[in-house]
Amino acid sequence: MNGVLSVRVLGVGILGPGLTGWVQAAACIAEPQAWVSATTTLPVPGRLPAAERRRAGSLVKLSLGVADQALEMAAAGGHVVDVAGLATVFTSSSGDTLNCHAMCEALATPERAVSPTRFTNSVHNATAGYWHIATASRAASTSLCGFDASLAAGLLEAAAQVTATSQGVLLVASDIPYAPSLQPQRPMPDAFGVALLLGPSGAGGASTATLHIASATPGETITSCAASDLEALRRGIPAAGVLPLIEAMALRRDARVVLEGLGTHRLAVDVSA
Repeated sequence: MNGVLSVRVLGVGILGPGLTGWVQAAACIAEPQAWVSATTTLPVPGRLPAAERRRAGSLVKLSLGVADQALEMAAAGGHVVDVAGLATVFTSSSGDTLNCHAMCEALATPERAVSPTRFTNSVHNATAGYWHIATASRAASTSLCGFDASLAAGLLEAAAQVTATSQGVLLVASDIPYAPSLQPQRPMPDAFGVALLLGPSGAGGASTATLHIASATPGETITSCAASDLEALRRGIPAAGVLPLIEAMALRRDARVVLEGLGTHRLAVDVSA
């Protein structure tokens, strides 16, 4: 990657262990002793019609929940977005892990009967599909997976789209744990989701920060969290790799944050408060 992509963060949504939204998460970052670990609470996806709401799995609930938070925060800052025309980027390191496990269990039975709902939810862009149903959107949507580099891949894609179109893009990165029988193969302590509504660097109105995104220089190390408890989250859940970035934005300070990429590649984000 050559050059720098500059975007503004207009809204943030965050849900994770002991983290229930931007305001509460920012307070925990400012006073780490205030953070108390608790199981991530998945919101009811109120945007969805009743039938789809019943079919939605944990990853969809998490993703739509943080997306709504980001849009609400942006609206409070003067950025009211037409969601039907908003481009989106959804990224997850493993997708709907619980649905995948349930399908594998069904295929291991003599009947090998997989429910149509489970099959529908098995594709990686299922979350994007639910979002488009919920918002009646026909805007462009991208679904990505880059294993532990999924967050960085999604941020790079979203920033590139903002730069190319001069329009806002909603980035959503979410991960949920595997079923207990698969946890030893890929341990993940809990669900974690983050949404960033990104806009052009020259846009007016309030913003949380400006991000300048480029390839990290060789040898740069991945940025850790200052608080040990949050650092454990960052290490344990791929989507929680965003926490050093959230930390810089919450403390309103300039910082350089290096995110994990594929292989030896890493993504550098210079944060301007």
